[in-house]
Amino acid sequence: MLSSSGLAVFLLLVASSAHTFGQPCLCSAVLHSGLHVNCSSLNLMELPHLPSDTTEFHVQDNRLTSVSSGLFDKLVGLKKVSLSGNPFHCDCRIQYLRRWLLKNRAIVSQEPICASPSSVAQKAITELSDDYFSSCAPTSCTGRAFNTVMGVMLCCLIALLLWSLRLAKNTTFILFIDEKHSGIEVDSLRSLKPKHRRRLPIDLSEFSEDSDETPLVNMDLLPQVLDVLHKKHNIKIKAT
Repeated sequence: MLSSSGLAVFLLLVASSAHTFGQPCLCSAVLHSGLHVNCSSLNLMELPHLPSDTTEFHVQDNRLTSVSSGLFDKLVGLKKVSLSGNPFHCDCRIQYLRRWLLKNRAIVSQEPICASPSSVAQKAITELSDDYFSSCAPTSCTGRAFNTVMGVMLCCLIALLLWSLRLAKNTTFILFIDEKHSGIEVDSLRSLKPKHRRRLPIDLSEFSEDSDETPLVNMDLLPQVLDVLHKKHNIKIKAT
C-alpha cells in the first residue's frame, strides 16, 4: 500500500499534470508493486517530480530535451523506465542523465538517443565519451569538493596569520644602552618568555661629551623614548 506521503505527492502530481498540460499522467498503485506512472505522449517539456515509491515510469514520445539533475536519485525503487522518443539535446546539461543511464541500464527499456547537436545526432546518450564533456564546467559535486578544500585552506591561512600576530605581540626585546662617559648604564628587564628574547646592542660611546660632533641622540629625551618603547612595543628597560 502507498504511504500517506506518497499518496499526497501522487495526488499533487495528477493535479499538476492536469492543470499544466490538459490531461494528467496515468498513475496506478499496484499492491506489493509500488506506483506505476505513465506520462507517455503528453507533449511534456520537463519531467514532473515523482513520489519516492514509484517503481515504473514511462515518459516516451514527449518533447523532453534534458532531465533535471538529481531527479531520479530518490527513486531507489525504480524497476522499469522508458525515455525513448524524446528530442534530447546532448550538451553539458545531459551529463546527469548519461551517468544515471550508465548505472541503471538494466531497468531502461530502450536507450534514449541524442537529437541535437548535429555532431552527435542519432547517437545513444550512453555512447557519449568523457572527452565529449571535457569543455563543460565541473559538476556540482566537484564544485562542492573544491569549495570545501579552498575553505579549509583559507581557515588554515587565517589561523597561521593570527598565530603569527600573537607571537609577535608577545615577543619581548632586550635593549642594551651603554653610555660610558656619562656613567649611565641601561639594562633591560629579563623577559618572562626567554625563548622569545632578542638582543639589540646599541653602543653610544661615540656620543661622548668630549666629542666635537653633535650627538645624534638627545639623552634628555631618553626617558620618554624608553616609556614609548615599553608601552607600544613591549620593550622593557631599566636604568642603573
